[in-house]
Amino acid sequence: MATGKETSPESYPTRYWHKVDDGRVQCDVCPRHCRLHEGQRGLCYVRGREGDEIVLYTYGRSSGFCIDPIEKKPLNHFLPGSAVLSFGTAGCNLACKFCQNWDMSKSREMDTLADAAMPDRLAQTAVEMGCRSIAFTYNDPVIFMEYAIDVARACREVGVKTVAVSAGYMNDAPRREFFSYMDAANIDLKAFTESFYHKICGGHLQNVLDTLKYIVHHTDVWLELTTLLIPGENDSDRELDEMTRWVVEQLGPNVPMHFTAFHPDWKMQDIPPTPSETLTRARQIALSNGVNYAYTGNVHDKTGGSTFCPSCHEVLIERDWYELGYWGLDTGGCCRACQAVIAGVFEAQPGGWGSKRVPIRLLQ
Repeated sequence: MATGKETSPESYPTRYWHKVDDGRVQCDVCPRHCRLHEGQRGLCYVRGREGDEIVLYTYGRSSGFCIDPIEKKPLNHFLPGSAVLSFGTAGCNLACKFCQNWDMSKSREMDTLADAAMPDRLAQTAVEMGCRSIAFTYNDPVIFMEYAIDVARACREVGVKTVAVSAGYMNDAPRREFFSYMDAANIDLKAFTESFYHKICGGHLQNVLDTLKYIVHHTDVWLELTTLLIPGENDSDRELDEMTRWVVEQLGPNVPMHFTAFHPDWKMQDIPPTPSETLTRARQIALSNGVNYAYTGNVHDKTGGSTFCPSCHEVLIERDWYELGYWGLDTGGCCRACQAVIAGVFEAQPGGWGSKRVPIRLLQ
């Protein structure tokens, strides 16, 4: 683990690559399999070829750090009410036309990564600021996995959890290593058709489904899903029905699903915002198909944002945006009304961070 250095390296060696017969070097982190000549970078832009290997250019570098409520990731069943230290780097291995963080995920200006922190410093900062976890977010941690893994290792030493906010677009071997260090993940299940992934994201659906099944069936990582509903693209009753049925059948009824509102951005500014009624409809389809915990997001909806007991239907965790209200769990994480066990990672009492969002600067 690279923790003793005081400054971020210009480039950092990686493991998931191999040489191909024509002299190029292939990156094996994700299904893009970028094959690079000397000096070239992959589509993600932060992994590139130097000599006969693939290196990472964003180790220890960030576009900024912020303390958020954990519900903003969104995670509703993982240490509710707690503070999470959030950061991202630059680049992405998908090309989503609707990207809400395109200024970071599509950045080609490495000098915008003004903030720096090596793994030990980040873990110590989380402790000092009272954060129960660190989240790799804003852009996809798959592409800076070496940095994220080293941060997770440092966090484990001081009792801080780690959260991956990701599209889950990665190959099997790096997937196994990466998620062995994570405590929780929110994965974007962007749609449930191959045509959407191909046309709008420049990727493939099946690999994401493989990641979801791997997390649920082969790790202890707490998983929640998010789908940004885009009018006319992935919001039909049929697609939502097929998606939510697949989740229940393949992942189980206890994986929370978040249906969030699209706002026109980047290359999809000609599509209107998602009506709140669409999110409510998606939530109802999910619940009717057996999803125990379904939520709406990016809109003000106290009912859609709150957690209800799947057994007796009483309110368990009341939410108004990111503010927690009534707390209906006992100290063992069970419904106070009927004693049903509620899926998630809960502490005896909820955190008290509230809805604050506090940007911070880390000085080495």
